[in-house]
Amino acid sequence: MAKKSQINRNKKREKLVAQFAVKRAALKATADDMSVPPEDRFAARLKLAKLPRNSSRTRIHNRCDLSGRPKGYYRKLRVSRIALRDLANNGQAPGMTKASW
Repeated sequence: MAKKSQINRNKKREKLVAQFAVKRAALKATADDMSVPPEDRFAARLKLAKLPRNSSRTRIHNRCDLSGRPKGYYRKLRVSRIALRDLANNGQAPGMTKASW
């Protein structure tokens, strides 16, 4: 089980990303648009830098929904490899069987 502080920190980042997504997208569009005067693009970059760092999408780390484990994460299932194995062994993951050959 991961530290509760790390799990909560990641959840806080997810909330901030959702809160600032529209504003951040508008500023990035203005800053990257070459038809806008350079002064306005620079001002957009400065406003973008004033936003909280944790409101950036790249600051979110994928974590297992069950254990909070940051490594060995399956994006499609949103669980770690260890949690997936436990689910499969308990028969809670449909279609998964223990390999034997």
